[in-house]
Amino acid sequence: MRAICFCIFLVLGYPATTQEEKPNIVFILVDDAGYADFGFQGSTELRTPHIDKLAQRGVRCTQAYVSASTCGPSRAGILTGRYQQRFGFEENNVPGFMSAVSAAQGAEMGLPLEEKTMADYLKGLGYATGFFGKWHLGGADRFHPTQRGFDHFYGFRGGARDYFPYADTPKQPLNQLERGFAEFSEHDGYLTDVLADDASAFIERNQDGPFFAMISYNAVHTPMQALPADLEQFPLLTGTRQELAAMTLALDRACGVVFEQLENLGLTENTIIVFTNDNGGPSDRNASVNLPLSGTKSNHLEGGIRVPFLISWPGEIPDDRTYDYPISTLDLLPTFLVAGGGETDTLVHLDGKDLLPYVSGKLSGRPHQKLYWKKDCRAVVRDGDLKLIRFADRPAELYDLSKDIAEHTDLAADRPEKVRAMFKDLFEWESSLERPRWLLHRKYENVDIVRMDKYR
Repeated sequence: MRAICFCIFLVLGYPATTQEEKPNIVFILVDDAGYADFGFQGSTELRTPHIDKLAQRGVRCTQAYVSASTCGPSRAGILTGRYQQRFGFEENNVPGFMSAVSAAQGAEMGLPLEEKTMADYLKGLGYATGFFGKWHLGGADRFHPTQRGFDHFYGFRGGARDYFPYADTPKQPLNQLERGFAEFSEHDGYLTDVLADDASAFIERNQDGPFFAMISYNAVHTPMQALPADLEQFPLLTGTRQELAAMTLALDRACGVVFEQLENLGLTENTIIVFTNDNGGPSDRNASVNLPLSGTKSNHLEGGIRVPFLISWPGEIPDDRTYDYPISTLDLLPTFLVAGGGETDTLVHLDGKDLLPYVSGKLSGRPHQKLYWKKDCRAVVRDGDLKLIRFADRPAELYDLSKDIAEHTDLAADRPEKVRAMFKDLFEWESSLERPRWLLHRKYENVDIVRMDKYR
């Protein structure tokens, strides 16, 4: 099999990967950022100079998608390279604020143990693995990052927490800061900065490589909390928008700390860096901006599922380019696996594709002809540039994203034959899925019924 892999690498133009040559991988995942809220995405209000430099050193994917419009399911897809509905992780797993679900039940809503994570794969290839920040893939001990392929963990198991240290145990215990397994202790300073420092220390300890560092910042998720010095940098902004700008500046500074560590240790040239977001910005919560896209976090319009995405690997990926075909965060696991020398026969059950031949220009065409999304009765299929949205309470809508990125012109009435064909595609995909492990049925804004399948 190694001979086969060697030939594949030669055909695609990659060198055969030895243990010494394996690239390090730094994967930066941010939380609830707006599509337009970075300099490299065109923002003139929010400042992100360090991340903008990363865009200049690599490829910006203009049509990058997450597999869900909310945090938990999106992260489950990222970590497994599979549509999370295939193993029942369809609903968001943040029930702590809902009186219908206890905190204990919420801790049981996690990534199934039989699912292999990207850390599992990379650890098997000889990588040191570290996770920093927001986990949100199950609070019970058996779902802990150190049980899911990560050697090092510094972060919190829950979905959202304060950026400043708690004086007392937080209302949601899963949001306590934790080092390793069950070593709970609050930090000093501002959490975004602290996570960058710990990730940098991990990189230094493992500089002889290879290493995989997943830095899962909770920025810029609520609560809106910023350092006074960062707020002062935006005197022309007010309220939540000013807080978002300050939090984004801190996020950029933290990314810069990690980038500088790689540079100082001479690791930049042999490190893959990916920067992206877990779902669209919730403009009502953190004043994020998703323009020119319609929609926000928690819905299936482009503003809920299309995200900023950068990938850099000096010498292997060209500088300062854009890639304009649709990609998915499901692609990250196979991309990392192949770059690290993994055998291609391990990819057959994954829904993601290795992106490196595409973003490097070695392969033309689309990595995905079709992409899917689903939550309850709502679902989406994108086929080429056509996107069908199925709603629970009104007729389906059809958009041509090559001409209508804002989804303003519904073509469903004009193209009924295409609507029928895409409905058929959607039904066939849904028939391959597992039923949800938990359902939170809502009536207007309130939870009225909860069903959980004993966490299977």
